[in-house]
Amino acid sequence: MKRVLITGAAGFIGSHLCDRFLREGFHVIGMDNLLTGSMKNIEHLFSEPHFEFHHHDITTYVHVAGDLDYILHFASPASPIDYLKMPIQTLKVGSLGTHHLLGLAKAKKSRILIASTSEVYGDPLIHPQVEEYWGNVNPIGPRGVYDEAKRFMEAITMAYHRFHGVEVRIIRIFNTYGPRMRIEDGRALPAFMAQALRGEGLTVYGDGSQTRSFCYVNDLVEGIYRLLHGAYSLPVNMGNPDEISIMQLAKEILDLVGNKEAYIDYRPLPEDDPKVRQPDISLAKRLFGWEPKVPRNEGLVHTLEYFKTELGK
Repeated sequence: MKRVLITGAAGFIGSHLCDRFLREGFHVIGMDNLLTGSMKNIEHLFSEPHFEFHHHDITTYVHVAGDLDYILHFASPASPIDYLKMPIQTLKVGSLGTHHLLGLAKAKKSRILIASTSEVYGDPLIHPQVEEYWGNVNPIGPRGVYDEAKRFMEAITMAYHRFHGVEVRIIRIFNTYGPRMRIEDGRALPAFMAQALRGEGLTVYGDGSQTRSFCYVNDLVEGIYRLLHGAYSLPVNMGNPDEISIMQLAKEILDLVGNKEAYIDYRPLPEDDPKVRQPDISLAKRLFGWEPKVPRNEGLVHTLEYFKTELGK
């Protein structure tokens, strides 16, 4: 039985990865310091004989007994609210945490997949974003703690690959949504759903013309699985190229929820907020035959049902 270590296992994407790898017959070792993750996301796995959980902070030394075939590094605060509240922890998990896991991969001869982000492109001057684009990032701006942590993560990963021969995979994740997102996450989609269900104002920054591309979590997990088992070491974009404005998303959620008390609440645009975000996924299509399958209207319904349960609606 192959063994996989998944960091950030109690988080949104990490917990879905634990589910998938258990279904595929792996022994899954989940690791999380629960800074932003929740045990509720993985409590259904504790009866699984091939799942174990380690409450551990990977910015300190990481030890896993026995053989290890794969490492998936998904530990990090991921929303602007989180990394603006925890800037040092965000930088440390992207740098020290990644360094420790790469050392573990080298020692165990494991293949390691790291979760990078579309934020490495910053406020892009090229649209849609292709992997060859180096980005337009403000390294000392408020978002720099996340952007530069991920950019460093990619750099040290490629250094371990080139210098030590470690097998690496790098995914650049674009906006992803689905069940197990945190209500207080701060990103547009969970914020809109929670606000609409409560009959509050949907917080739209600026005029809402900034764009994002939303990929349902099941589609992303499929892409991660294919990338891990593929033979490509350079970064790969994964996300849904169906680009919409934040205002359009807000209106879709208002229509879906149908709460007549909810409304649009305009706020000033935050510093360095990207104006556009859309992945070019040509590489993922060509290498792995991967593209999103779940249409947004379907994914939003599944996600709304989750938030209704969380809010007792």
